Amino acid sequence: MTTFKRDFSFDKNIREKISKNIKKYRLLAKITQEQLAVDVGLSYDFIRRLEFKKGKIGCSIDTLYKISVVLNTRIDKFFE
Repeated sequence: MTTFKRDFSFDKNIREKISKNIKKYRLLAKITQEQLAVDVGLSYDFIRRLEFKKGKIGCSIDTLYKISVVLNTRIDKFFE
């Protein structure tokens, strides 16, 4: 069986997109960064940097899942 490299277009700014969408859905839910941090079990500073650094830091899929539950938002919305 022959294997060859296929071409895909990957979004190089996916972390920035996720960061902006977390902030967007947090604000729509009228939840502060502090409250989100408490609900998810992370530090306020982590949530602040996650939103402020716009993709310079990432988070695990577990953290992304918890944020989506707290914000009552489907996880795929963070990738749009």
